[in-house]
Amino acid sequence: MTKCDKRILQNQTLIITEKPDAARRIALALDYDGKPQVKTEKGISYFIVKRDVSIIIVPALGHLYTVAINKKRYDYPVFDFVWKPRYEVEKRTSRIRSCVDVISKLSKKAVKFIDACDYDIEGSIIGFTILKYACKNKEKSAYRMKYSTLTKEEIIRAYNDLSPNLDFSTIEAGLARHEIDWLYGINLSRALTIIAKNFSGKYATLSIGRVQGPTLNFLENREIAKKSFIPIPHWYIKAKLKIGKAVFEAEYKKKIIKKKNEFNQIINNCLGKKCLIEKVEKKKKNLNPPFPFYLGSLQREAYKIFKITPQRVAKIAQRLYLEALISYPRTSSQKLPKAIGYRAIIEKLQRNHKYEKMAFNLLSKNELKPNEGPKIDPAHPAIFPTGKSPERGLTLPEKKILDLRIKRFYAVFSGFAVVQKTKVYINLDNNSFFLNGAQILTEGWLGFYHPYFKYKNKILPLISKNQKVRLIKLISEKKFTNPPSRYNPSSLLRRMEQENIGTKATRSGIIKTLEDRKYIHGEKIVVTKLGFEVIEVLKEYCPTLVSIELTRKIEERMENIKQKKENKDGIIKDTIEHLIKTLEILKTKETIIGAKLSRGVQQARMQERYIGSCPTCETGTLLMLRSQKTRKRFVGCTNYFKSSCTTSYPLPQKGLIKPSIQPCKTCGCSTVRVINKGKRVWNLCLDPKCPKKRNGVNHKV
Repeated sequence: MTKCDKRILQNQTLIITEKPDAARRIALALDYDGKPQVKTEKGISYFIVKRDVSIIIVPALGHLYTVAINKKRYDYPVFDFVWKPRYEVEKRTSRIRSCVDVISKLSKKAVKFIDACDYDIEGSIIGFTILKYACKNKEKSAYRMKYSTLTKEEIIRAYNDLSPNLDFSTIEAGLARHEIDWLYGINLSRALTIIAKNFSGKYATLSIGRVQGPTLNFLENREIAKKSFIPIPHWYIKAKLKIGKAVFEAEYKKKIIKKKNEFNQIINNCLGKKCLIEKVEKKKKNLNPPFPFYLGSLQREAYKIFKITPQRVAKIAQRLYLEALISYPRTSSQKLPKAIGYRAIIEKLQRNHKYEKMAFNLLSKNELKPNEGPKIDPAHPAIFPTGKSPERGLTLPEKKILDLRIKRFYAVFSGFAVVQKTKVYINLDNNSFFLNGAQILTEGWLGFYHPYFKYKNKILPLISKNQKVRLIKLISEKKFTNPPSRYNPSSLLRRMEQENIGTKATRSGIIKTLEDRKYIHGEKIVVTKLGFEVIEVLKEYCPTLVSIELTRKIEERMENIKQKKENKDGIIKDTIEHLIKTLEILKTKETIIGAKLSRGVQQARMQERYIGSCPTCETGTLLMLRSQKTRKRFVGCTNYFKSSCTTSYPLPQKGLIKPSIQPCKTCGCSTVRVINKGKRVWNLCLDPKCPKKRNGVNHKV
């Protein structure tokens, strides 16, 4: 290190950020020349900024500290915990250690500390723990830097308007949440894992937590309702009519007829074929613009339109934020304050030819006023585009999410759409039928949000009262009521949000954890046998753990901590008391619980290998197997071991292979899902003679 470097590092201001990209953007914004000096130690890069004071900006790598057991032990219950560096607790965290070492070294010469981590609960905890542990108790003297975008203007404003201290009430609530989740997670997960292992002698990682429990309970209840559903018959009646030169199908006034006698009577009453237009109603309806996106609504919309999972949407949104293309995504707000500069953002977006015309239309308005929703987040506004152009080539998913975000922003500021709805009442032998029509008169926000919201025009010809109509035929159909649909990631996310369990930042991760634990699978979420066994054990022996009431009450107490109505220690004490009672019950029922969990684990492992029924012998089952000699993967029939069937299919030897419930659309043979490096996913038909295969090319997803 040169003498100049040593001089710069003395009496410095140390700014700590959550991620390297944030550190780089803050450094570029604060440096007078926009060319900060980059230093690297132990693989960790930090920035020396030229300003009126000496500033060092160093990034964390997310959470550097975590809750952990004070002294190693492998049984339960465990209530003795401390906050430790992650490198002491987790594997493959050498960069975490390097990061802690570099921050600790830089902090020794610093006289002023600024926490510039993301301004939410998780960011506040990251900054607090670094200042407390790595910087040796500097949390009480540190300043807080708050920003919602990583644009230069916003960063400079945040630096010039520092809060004189950290947001301690938010930090205490966050620490309490982490510690409570750790207490529930480690104790319940260890209990289930140990109980199952003691019974079967085989290890399998089982987990449950205070949010996983209620979420799995939602899924199991829906699965039971679906499987126990008894379809009920009902009837529909439509009249195929000719009005002028056009033919339409008019619906009977009661869409669903539940009794067959009533259905027969209606059919008999309509045989006279006397048909007349009884009334024509026309009404104009205003369709209000949508609300701005918060994280949950962005995740649901992206899943509905693009089928991108909520967890992946959160990661993409975070990348776009770090590229300064959108505002902070982990928000629950539907508000867009004037301070973000509506007109300035739209003017920046206008530079992109793709959005130029839409921007021009908005900028021609005398006033820009967003259509805001009721949700409020005190830390951040709703997600909005910054108007900045990308500095790198975006991936296709990133382009999709950014385009969706920009067009939603435009739609929020545009006027309502006007739709004219027409309802035509038709008298058919004194029985009422009707036709519905709709026509967009004013496109409004629909034109800005295309193609993400489509309104179908159904234009009817000119129809007047007492106009004669010719009945072509009656159309009747018997149907059965449908069972409740399974949750998908989007609808499950909405349910969690409605019940106020989990947080905007953790809900998608909970769904992924349930999948990783093999409790659920599939896009239309199916609960596995293991998932059923786990939730049934909890329901029978510790029902509070699957109740939304427990989780909801804890969330309310977290809010009380933020508002300084409660303290962390009281909630931790209550949590431990509840866990002691719960774990005592589990210990007394270890044999019964162990048998159930072991059965579920065994069936889950079998389900991972299950492909389908054998098409050759029709009595065996196709499973994914490994050759005892070559260790190569293949699919074989279970009757091979009885010497009654030799059916087998080769499998790729690289990549992750999962069973697929979808048969081949061409030949009907079973398929498997192959996931290669780079996450390229495709479906492989097992039949090597499938007509769809050409020169070894398989079915791609």
